Amino acid sequence: MIRSSVQAPGAVVMVRPHHFTVNTETAADNAFQAVVTAKDGEEAEYARRAYAEHSRAVEVLREHGVRVHVFEGEDPTTPDCVFPNNWFSTHAGGHVAVYPMKAKNRRLERRQDILEMLKSEYRVQDIIDYSGLEPDGLFLEGTGAMVLDHINRVAYAVASDRTNPVALERFCTHFNFEPMVFEAQDGQGTSVYHTNVLMCIGTGFAMIGSGMIADPARRAEVLARLGETGRNVIDLTEAQIAGFAGNAIELMGSEGPILALSQAAFEVLTPEQRSRIEAHAKLVPLEIPTIEMAGGSVRCTIAGIHLASRG
Repeated sequence: MIRSSVQAPGAVVMVRPHHFTVNTETAADNAFQAVVTAKDGEEAEYARRAYAEHSRAVEVLREHGVRVHVFEGEDPTTPDCVFPNNWFSTHAGGHVAVYPMKAKNRRLERRQDILEMLKSEYRVQDIIDYSGLEPDGLFLEGTGAMVLDHINRVAYAVASDRTNPVALERFCTHFNFEPMVFEAQDGQGTSVYHTNVLMCIGTGFAMIGSGMIADPARRAEVLARLGETGRNVIDLTEAQIAGFAGNAIELMGSEGPILALSQAAFEVLTPEQRSRIEAHAKLVPLEIPTIEMAGGSVRCTIAGIHLASRG
């Protein structure tokens, strides 16, 4: 029996990439992407490695008792299909959201078969589709754009082209979240493209690169809000954020909560930080270095299922 948690889902959706490559349409505002000039034959090798990394990550999560619904990403026109958390999210009470995406080729990632699976395997009451906002240039890229505190109903969001305030306000009104928006940038002044590379919220802890929040007063407000929840707040350095330490997700395994993160993220955490996390969740590093070249890490590859199972 898969245990459930308001914050840490025991089931997830993952899309295994068959044609992985670094998406040139998203490179302009994603400083986390690698600059790749593939020579003849190398693209096929990247795709092979990404497929293998993803397959192994699924195995490891299943070994820890997470229910993983794997879909095959066989469409060569969707290089970022491995990151499904951007186009849909699920919520307690049977609610699903579908999101407007900035890059045109990312809009092709939306899949009816995934939504149908959710309806057949879980209790879905409604699906609210915001993708009609795309022609108006209003984007909100799911749980990449927002890091959701499901317990305290706060949607943390870095201001960017991928997080439109109108779309965010509509989501928060429909799903009963309070928006908390802030500017964040790296040491070169480049804006952070997605909130989920900057911070992670678990049941009893949170990790955040607070030093990258531009306005000191707003930084204090964000930290205070996280602190008010009683969570153990772990501050991450900019270097740790660059190593994807913030791009992690708490899941519910068969023996309790786990924190799924990449091996690269695990390695940039200090022993003291790991110890603080492990007071709340077991660390489960997944090796996905090829996939990380696309500018996202473990959190981006996982769409949590916060729905009641029909089984």
